[in-house]
Amino acid sequence: MSEETQTEETQTEVKVDDKKSTSDQGLKLNGLYAYKLGMSSVYDEEGNQIPVTVLKYNQFIVSQIKTVENDGYEAVQIASEPKKAVRSCGAEKGHLKKAGFENGAKVVKEIRQALPEGVQVGQKVSLESLEKGDLIKITSRSKGRGFSGVMKRHGFGGGPASHGSGTHRRPGSIGNCEFPGRVMPGRKMPGRFGFANVTQKNVKVVEVIPEENVLLVKGAIPGSKNTLVKLMKA
Repeated sequence: MSEETQTEETQTEVKVDDKKSTSDQGLKLNGLYAYKLGMSSVYDEEGNQIPVTVLKYNQFIVSQIKTVENDGYEAVQIASEPKKAVRSCGAEKGHLKKAGFENGAKVVKEIRQALPEGVQVGQKVSLESLEKGDLIKITSRSKGRGFSGVMKRHGFGGGPASHGSGTHRRPGSIGNCEFPGRVMPGRKMPGRFGFANVTQKNVKVVEVIPEENVLLVKGAIPGSKNTLVKLMKA
């Protein structure tokens, strides 16, 4: 056998291996869901310290493909974290059976976007859907602080702090005169503080680490530890 034929065979073998490696990669979408672990800091090439939030990615699997013809819009439904059989109903089991789930799933979300080419139920969603340097929009639920007064909740200044004042931390008058004689909608009052969806735009992805299923984003993100965070490309 000549040297030319041997080199041709090795080249064809390498090409086949490359095809296998690309097909084994997961599906790339315009967004992901990840869990907040906490904050840390990293250093860039110039030695500047960058505060980052560490997010842990659990493997998501495509559970449903929504189309305009059937659902009125395009989206990819993804699921993660299998449930126990005791905590799963028959509808969940039937819906997620094609995706490879024996029972239901704890987390079922969807990402609205144009359907990627070749998307199929049962595909794994790749963490590399987001890349280093991407600007993303983050949505998460802030920490709940319970029932709070107007000074803590809305930043009111409060009344006189001297002795004898009965309005130290009270909101003051909330009504009107005889006309219209009612409390107007939107009046800032005591109530539940926090535990609301907060969206931040133009957040930079500092690093993506597929080996550890971790990604780092710049700055702080609302929410406590283990809060599920939605990350979408801007």
